Amino acid sequence: MKPESYTFSVVLTPAEEGGFTVTVPSLPGCITEGNTFEEAVANAREAIELTIDCLKEAGDSVPQEISPSLMNIITVSSPQYA
Repeated sequence: MKPESYTFSVVLTPAEEGGFTVTVPSLPGCITEGNTFEEAVANAREAIELTIDCLKEAGDSVPQEISPSLMNIITVSSPQYA
C-alpha cells in the first residue's frame, strides 16, 4: 500500500536568540525550532510526521490543508490615551 502524502504550510519566525521557531497553522500544537533555516525545515518535517502518527494512533483524522496559508505584515499604532 502506498503511503499517504500530506502537504502543510509552515511559518518560520526568526527567534530573538537566533534561529527560527516553526509553527504549522493546520496542526495546532505542532511547533518546533532550528538554528538554521534548513534545520528548522527538517525539524518541521519530523514534527509534522510525529503529529500525524499521534493523530492516527488516537483514531483522529489528519486535517487537510485546503489552500496554502497567506501571510502579510501589518503595522499598527496603539492609540494615545491622555
